[in-house]
Amino acid sequence: MALYTDPQKRHDFVLLFDVTNGNPNGDPDAGNMPRIDPETGHGFVTDVAIKRKIRDYVALAEGKEIFIQSKAALNTLCYKVMRDKQITLPEVSINDKDFFDWLTDELSDIFDIDEQEQKVIWSSDLRTKKEILEYLKEEYDGEIPDQYKKKLDELAQNIASAVKNIKMTRADKEKLQEAMVKKYYDVRMFGAVLTVGTNAGQVRGPVQITFAKSIDPIFPLDVSITRVAITRESDAPKKQTEMGRKPIVPYGLYRAHGFYNPNLAARLTTEGNPIDDKDLNLLWSALANMFEQDRSAARGEMTTRGLYIFSHSDEKGLGNAPAHKLFNRISVDRKNKTKPARSIDDYQVTVSKEPLPDGIEYHDWFE
Repeated sequence: MALYTDPQKRHDFVLLFDVTNGNPNGDPDAGNMPRIDPETGHGFVTDVAIKRKIRDYVALAEGKEIFIQSKAALNTLCYKVMRDKQITLPEVSINDKDFFDWLTDELSDIFDIDEQEQKVIWSSDLRTKKEILEYLKEEYDGEIPDQYKKKLDELAQNIASAVKNIKMTRADKEKLQEAMVKKYYDVRMFGAVLTVGTNAGQVRGPVQITFAKSIDPIFPLDVSITRVAITRESDAPKKQTEMGRKPIVPYGLYRAHGFYNPNLAARLTTEGNPIDDKDLNLLWSALANMFEQDRSAARGEMTTRGLYIFSHSDEKGLGNAPAHKLFNRISVDRKNKTKPARSIDDYQVTVSKEPLPDGIEYHDWFE
């Protein structure tokens, strides 16, 4: 196993990426213009944006399950894990056998059914009677039989009460956290907040990434564009095209720093560090290739230009040197400061490898 893929060791890394004629990270508070530090003119990209691309890459390249996604509500994903791991969930007993049999036949996809105890187990984040009742009616394909309408209304009320009164024990919370860590790659690496709905606390991940900052000040442009089509038929007599805006950065080279802490990883589960060398290798691969699978006209051409990893051999995971001193060994300078940079060729990246501090191993991902 190469040292830079050893999950029991500390790793600090420098990431370089650039953008050409695109918007690397729009600011919704500024009309989606590229994010910029108003005092210095330097552009920046948030850590959230970088981690989003990592998540998308690992899901696509390796089929890893991702917690922070657009396909499902986070609480629903938590409840599904609770159901799979038999962690405390709201349940309601059904006294009417005919109604219970109807629920089993028609709505078994919504409930977990305990036929022996004649009860239903609720594993959704819907909490109020109104929400629950509307959801049950939407999911039933057809008109609710008259004899069951009132009973369904009572069931929704009972579920809402059960949800309100459910209390997760400390053991339940720990069990859910460990299950989420093992199931979801991004929870295992970045951590997650599980306090909403389930109130299961917070998982602190071992991988942290800073905001990426541009090497030089950027000059955002708000470019006018035209579309040779109109939206409404009523506009046809007046115009043949429509105008739009496209915010871009002509060119920007960005630098971010990152950290992997094995001691935080070891706290993720009671069994110790759940991260293996494949997980760590996938992180490096994602950082190097995340833009290759995330092309967009809005983002222009984005490319990872450098990934420099400093691995520590210290057995306790505390490290052999301060991260900032290692980062200072990577310098990025513009070759000709009399003209604006328009490509990576306008920069010189210098790595000071000799002599490295004792116990530090350097790895350039692209070499």
